[in-house]
Amino acid sequence: MGPGQIQELTAVSTVDPIKVYIAISEQEYMKFRRKQGVKTAENSAEAIPLELILADGTVYPHKGKFSLADRQVDVKTGTMRLGALFPNPGNLLRPGQFAIVRATMETKKGALLVPQRAVTEVQGKFLVAVVGADNTVDLRPVTPAERVGPLWVIDKGLKPGERVVVEGVQKVKTGVAVAPTQAAAEGEAKPATPPPSPAKGEKR
Repeated sequence: MGPGQIQELTAVSTVDPIKVYIAISEQEYMKFRRKQGVKTAENSAEAIPLELILADGTVYPHKGKFSLADRQVDVKTGTMRLGALFPNPGNLLRPGQFAIVRATMETKKGALLVPQRAVTEVQGKFLVAVVGADNTVDLRPVTPAERVGPLWVIDKGLKPGERVVVEGVQKVKTGVAVAPTQAAAEGEAKPATPPPSPAKGEKR
């Protein structure tokens, strides 16, 4: 080592808080910024609490928050990298670990959710089979929104309390009479109503 040269002996870094990197699509980024409207302290990205789901499926007990974003979108992947900070007392989290970050980006009051298997797509249109008060089926177009686990938020086309077919959806038609039975609920969805075997329905 020559005169005046400095040799780096070691590098020191901290893991409390620990930084977590997230990649989001350009579409997701634009959608979020549009929903922000006029940015305030309440709706800023930094104010959104983040949950961390670890590799074993457990939820990390400490909430995180967004801290930084890359200045540009990756032209190769169409994604933008965000950074979040999570408290890490005890150093449970280590660099290189894999986890899922979950955030509540929007709250919809009174949202209607149905199992995804109850929604069919025909020529770009989404349909659900609604069972009326007389137990006849009406194929109705709907406007779906976000997916939440096995459920789908329906923005237009359904009313609270209406029953939908979740089994044998491809076999039912408008006007077919069914003998509905209650199906097991999925997630937070209300119990759905499947029809029996197609042989038990009759055209009216």
